[in-house]
Amino acid sequence: MVNNTVQQMLIDAQAIRFGDFTLASGKKSSVYIDIKQAMTEPDILKAVAESIANLDIDWDIAAGVAVGGVPLAVAASLQTKKPYIIIRKEKKEHGLSSVIIGAIKGKKALMIEDVTTSGGSALYGVEQIREAGGNIDTIISVVDRDEGAIETLANAGIRLIPLIRMNDIVPK
Repeated sequence: MVNNTVQQMLIDAQAIRFGDFTLASGKKSSVYIDIKQAMTEPDILKAVAESIANLDIDWDIAAGVAVGGVPLAVAASLQTKKPYIIIRKEKKEHGLSSVIIGAIKGKKALMIEDVTTSGGSALYGVEQIREAGGNIDTIISVVDRDEGAIETLANAGIRLIPLIRMNDIVPK
């Protein structure tokens, strides 16, 4: 699925940049993707939320892993009038010490990621949702880098739906 409007907005906001970059992994890339910065722009966030709301997917609650997935889950929640949860990167050592903020038990979650690469961080969110008694079978990613996330998540019973794929940005 290619969302040309969102893709062009991300390019215009320089959230998708072309050049020579070294990624956090140390890997070299001709494309740099910074969705977190773009999601601070209301028009882009709204366009992403509208794209998510227009998908024919059954879900009860939006889920976002901190930090990148949180504004996306909130925007999807506001667009659809469905609740959302926040998944912390790690368990708190004080208070209720829960990893999930919000009620997930017995609900079908739609997790929203900013960027997926290998799928490893998305699996963390899936595990947390399942451990808390929620159900999940679909993840939306604003951009999938086409580096194995679709296959990794499929092996865990999760369908990954990217709004934009790296192959759409830079055809091989």
